[in-house]
Amino acid sequence: MVRDLLIRGMIAGLIAGLFCFGVAKVFGEPQVDRAIAFEESHAEAQPLAPDHGASTAHDHSASAHEHDHGGEELVSRSVQSTLGLATATLVYGAAMGGLFALAFAFLYGRVGDISPRVLALLLALAAFVAIYYVPSLKYAANPPAVGEPDTITYRTGLYLLMMLTSLGGMVFSVALGRRLVTRYGGLNATLIGAGVYVAIIVIVQLALPDINEMPADFPASVLWKFRMASLGMQAVTWGVLGVVFGALADRLLHPAFAPRAQRTA
Repeated sequence: MVRDLLIRGMIAGLIAGLFCFGVAKVFGEPQVDRAIAFEESHAEAQPLAPDHGASTAHDHSASAHEHDHGGEELVSRSVQSTLGLATATLVYGAAMGGLFALAFAFLYGRVGDISPRVLALLLALAAFVAIYYVPSLKYAANPPAVGEPDTITYRTGLYLLMMLTSLGGMVFSVALGRRLVTRYGGLNATLIGAGVYVAIIVIVQLALPDINEMPADFPASVLWKFRMASLGMQAVTWGVLGVVFGALADRLLHPAFAPRAQRTA
């Protein structure tokens, strides 16, 4: 059964990745192009430092056209925004779909009498909040051409730490709420669990350092549209994953044409 759910999870993830690609291509890529144009205009306007082999932060940007080195791009921008983007979203969708299916298989039957469709939707909502939305409140998405290249590893590490903390905090809070159901009732236990999760997130976000590497003259409209595109990509990915996987899992777990005796056994 777990294997069948895993296959369906990856199929649903591929479908979700395809929708994510559509959102990224239509809404995200134009903002990336504008951010790259902004970065290149600054790189061209910045004077070269005499007697120094080090390049400026802009020269090291992954999207720059290697002004100082005179080399060619390993992957053209057109490939990055089409085949590369499609590959990334499909691989991400399939991977998240597989993990989603495993989480569903673990939870199904352990969280009360919930139908596969409802459980899949609730799980997708929880994943969206824990994996993307809450971490983005602390470390919001920025266009790839923005930020200091030397701090990429540092910034990525902080984001992953925030994401893992959010995910772990949600798992802990849900488990705590379930243990308190018999003592305080379903509603009160849910509110206590939600309060614990919020408290964990507030403490961690206050403890982690802030990052502000956005150039003062970067267009605010480009940044806003890019972040909205990023939000839309994640919302579509998890929404489609929850809907499609819920339908596939429901057909697997409750076959429509199975004999009545088999369904009620």
